[in-house]
Amino acid sequence: MLKKIGNDVKLGENVTVHDFVNLYGCEIGDNTKVGAFVEIQKGVKIGKNCKISSHSFLCTGVEIEDGVFIGHNVTFINDNYPHSVNYDGEIEKETDWQDRFKKTSVRRGASIGSSATILGGITIGEGAVIGAGAVVTKDVEPHTIAAGVPARVLRKAE
Repeated sequence: MLKKIGNDVKLGENVTVHDFVNLYGCEIGDNTKVGAFVEIQKGVKIGKNCKISSHSFLCTGVEIEDGVFIGHNVTFINDNYPHSVNYDGEIEKETDWQDRFKKTSVRRGASIGSSATILGGITIGEGAVIGAGAVVTKDVEPHTIAAGVPARVLRKAE
């Protein structure tokens, strides 16, 4: 059983964390389940009664409200124009990209299908559904279904 859960992680009651995870500096609400091979970085907030499926990556700046489903292998991005090195040619440090940092919000009851990629600065509305494999490049309105590359609204969610 290999879990790396930092001392700075706040876990609610009845949180399930499977093996092979990396959690640090995040908050996870009551009754939430975190699958295997998931990384949740510092500053991420996850609400109550969520399911974060295996192999997903939640980076700094992501906020997940209550009752959200995150499918397998979902990736969130917080820097839409990443670089390896800074202007001096040195490996970038966190302070080098703070001006490019983007926050992302997933509202209550939304569902994100497996292998979706969510670019930084996006809001996925309450009850919205994101199709598997979608690349979300702009906000998704509440109670709509969006899919494709790039993701487009298909219809209202039921």
